[in-house]
Amino acid sequence: MALRIGVIGVGMIGQDHIRRLTTVLAGSTVTAVSDTDAARAREVAARFAGVEAFATGEELIASPAVDAVLVCSWGPSHRQYVTAAIRAGKFVFCEKPLATTERDGLAIIDAEVAHGSRLVQVGFMRRYDPAYRAMKASIDGGEIGAPLMFHSCHRNASVPSHYTADMAIVDTAVHDIDVARWLFAEEVSEVMVVTPKKSARGGLLQDPLLILLRMAGGAIVDVETSVNIDFGYDIRGEIVGETGTVALAESATVLVKRGGTVAARVPEDWRERFSRAYDVELQDWVDGCLAGTASGPSSWDGYAATVVTDAGLAAAASAAWAKVNLRDKPSIYG
Repeated sequence: MALRIGVIGVGMIGQDHIRRLTTVLAGSTVTAVSDTDAARAREVAARFAGVEAFATGEELIASPAVDAVLVCSWGPSHRQYVTAAIRAGKFVFCEKPLATTERDGLAIIDAEVAHGSRLVQVGFMRRYDPAYRAMKASIDGGEIGAPLMFHSCHRNASVPSHYTADMAIVDTAVHDIDVARWLFAEEVSEVMVVTPKKSARGGLLQDPLLILLRMAGGAIVDVETSVNIDFGYDIRGEIVGETGTVALAESATVLVKRGGTVAARVPEDWRERFSRAYDVELQDWVDGCLAGTASGPSSWDGYAATVVTDAGLAAAASAAWAKVNLRDKPSIYG
């Protein structure tokens, strides 16, 4: 039996996930969509047989034709849809961020704890990327000794006009923050933000930024965000351990040597760089829903990342280290 999925938010990533669920992955079918732009929801629904467009996300969640919910809407709306899915007892996959405020993140956690078991998976797709998984296996296997530092780099060719200064931390660096927590298997204790010389390409933005994280065990993570780098979408990472290092390899599949030069393709955007990770991530979610379990990044992971980004914003304003204060971790999150 196929898992019947309702998709809330059919913008770029919502439509890409619908494509993935209907043409790439196994075990699921999309039966419902909704969007604040009702005309867009109807247009997307019309492309697929048996898909109904709902006026609101809440109506979609309540539909008996929906077994599980995929939330791809605007970040500030995530709390209302994720908590509605939890109240309905339906598994829900929420694209990052889980919440845009600590209060909303805690509301989701409280709803899930009241339910008594996990229903939520958060879209931190880097955990499903083969290169990051190989990096974590090297760390966990002791190949480089105890990890001491993590150099992480997140570069975009450009960003849209609605991109604001805060988004360098809350929208861009949040992926690096989550993957640092996952690689080190510990929480972030404090954050500092350093402002290098401003790029002429950044407009009103302070671009690039250097974000420093101190992990609970003392390791240091530095995250570079450069969101108007021009040449492409470039994700880099290296862990320095006591006895060695492990780094992400270049993402190009081939190198071309001709005319005294070496050239390789740089990914255009996140869809190209992390296409495989998105496939594995959503297949894992579908398989878990069909088995009656939730795994992968949890509401706790989403909440913790939000608290760290909040501390990052405070650090950017104060030019000093900002503490990360998390509530006690509920037992349902292990």
